[in-house]
Amino acid sequence: MHLIKPNWPAPANVVAYSTTRHGGVSLGPFASLNLGLHVSDCTEHVLSNRALLADGLGLTRQPLWLEQVHSVDIVKYDASDETADCPPAIADGSWTDLAERPCIVMTADCLPVLLTDYHGSFVAAVHAGWRGLCDGILQRAIQTAPTKPERILAWLGPAIGPDAFQVGSEVRDQFTEQDTSFKQAFVADNQGKWLADLYLLARLILAKQGVEQVFGGEHCTYSESNDFFSYRRDGITGRMASLIYLTK
Repeated sequence: MHLIKPNWPAPANVVAYSTTRHGGVSLGPFASLNLGLHVSDCTEHVLSNRALLADGLGLTRQPLWLEQVHSVDIVKYDASDETADCPPAIADGSWTDLAERPCIVMTADCLPVLLTDYHGSFVAAVHAGWRGLCDGILQRAIQTAPTKPERILAWLGPAIGPDAFQVGSEVRDQFTEQDTSFKQAFVADNQGKWLADLYLLARLILAKQGVEQVFGGEHCTYSESNDFFSYRRDGITGRMASLIYLTK
C-alpha cells in the first residue's frame, strides 16, 4: 500500500495520510484501493480495502466515514460515535479533539484539506470541491476549530490540478462575485472556458480566515493516472481517502 504522508510541521501526536490507488483488492476501473462504497464497486472489495487501510495503519478505532454531499456541514467525531453500527453522517468534514479517532474524507479530484495546530489539540478532515469552497466549507471548518486561526496548520491533499480543471464562466462568476481576488485562480483557455486552481482558491480562502501555514498542493489527480483515481478523467472510478488523527 502506497500512502502519501504530509510534509508539514505537525506535532508528533498528529498522524495523517492520503491514499493512492495502489494496494487494494478492487478490480477494473476501481483498481485497486478503492475506498468508496457509493461508486458501484463490489461491496466486499471496498470493505476489504477499508480493513487493509485500518490494519496497515494499526488503527484502534474505525475512521468516521461520511456520506459526502458537497455541503458545508462539519461533524464532530466524539466518544459516543460507534461507526460500525450507525449509518454514516451526512457531512463533508469532521473534526475531533479526542485521541485515536480518525477523521477521513474521500476524493477523486475534489480537494481534501487536513487541519491541526502546533499543539496537536485537534484534527479535522474536509472535502472541498469547488462547490464547497465557494459555499464556505473551509470557513466553517476554521470557525469550528477549537483554536485561533493563526495557530492552525493546513495540508492540501491530492486534487485535480490547475492545468486540468476546466470550468464554465458560471463557476468563475460565483467566486469572483464574492471577492474579486479570486480572479487570479482562473485562467482562460482556448475553448472559451476557464482553468480553475483549487489549490490557490483554498490558499486564498484560508489566508482570509487567518490561516497562513498552508502546505501540500503539489499533485494532480487527473494527470497522474498511475497513482490517483479521477472522476473528471474516467467517470467510473474509485475514491482515495485522506485521514488524520491524534495519538495518545
